[in-house]
Amino acid sequence: MSEKEVLHILGEAVELGQSAKVSFNVAKLHTQNRIDVPVIIERSKNPGPTVLITAGIHGDEVNGVEIVRQIIAKGINRPKKGTIICIPVINVFGFIHLDREFPDGRDLNRVFPGSKTGSLASRVAHKLMNEIVPHVDLILDFHTGGADRFNSAQIRIAKNEVILEELAEVFGAPFTYYSKNLNKSFRSSCYKLGIPMLLFEGGKSFHINKTITNTGVNGTKRILEHLGMLTSKFKVSKPKNSGIRIIDSKWIRANHSGMFKAKVLVNSLVKRGDVLGHITDPYGSFNHFVKAPNDGYIFNVNESPIIYQGDAIFHISTKIES
Repeated sequence: MSEKEVLHILGEAVELGQSAKVSFNVAKLHTQNRIDVPVIIERSKNPGPTVLITAGIHGDEVNGVEIVRQIIAKGINRPKKGTIICIPVINVFGFIHLDREFPDGRDLNRVFPGSKTGSLASRVAHKLMNEIVPHVDLILDFHTGGADRFNSAQIRIAKNEVILEELAEVFGAPFTYYSKNLNKSFRSSCYKLGIPMLLFEGGKSFHINKTITNTGVNGTKRILEHLGMLTSKFKVSKPKNSGIRIIDSKWIRANHSGMFKAKVLVNSLVKRGDVLGHITDPYGSFNHFVKAPNDGYIFNVNESPIIYQGDAIFHISTKIES
């Protein structure tokens, strides 16, 4: 068989038409127990693109993990042509403890492309970049908002990337947010290799939100249909509310510490001067109105009941295209 007919990955050979679950060996615990991350591979008998679907780079971002879990459980990852590789949880250490970082205290998404002899997180990044990523043509990477900050469902891409702009439109998230490729991130390292990535953000850490998961799963189906990979048994819906491209944005930060309650919902279009929320104290003697500094969409809301001066409480668009 030719090289294209056999996928050699993580020491295994997977032929066209085969399914496989291979082990991404991360490390051993201090008890000498191995930690293996399952990599789920589905190959059609018909050649085609290879799509990598990942989540859980941050261990506390369970919403992204749930999206990939549903993609596998529903059989969406069994392609009509080509190959789909799913890694539902990359940072399995963090996922076990619902911790964002690795046991070495490092953020996996800030150590790419990694090093074979570096820190634990760096070694995992290096293995991912060298043993899995070179096989793929497109990556869908699912993330969740950090801490108590709830993100609108959004696709993040860099500006002036024609292929990614087209794919983002196909995906159909409510927002496409233009953001720079952060240094040493998974997205940045893949960009340098010429491998396109759609980075999905939605919801908040430690939570599973049905609307966000549905958006992620439906967007994935649209991408796979666009590539001719989705089997006919799955229906593809048109996005209910998409096409808004956020060119620039700003964080609205708290001018006071206190108890916080947002008045507007995520995805809301607000006008300059609209009241977005209230900061109060426990004694009923203080009530500060948080107002919109400009017209724009609110696409991130801090849902923490207690905030401190300087905390980011709303993310608002300042320039959009639709």
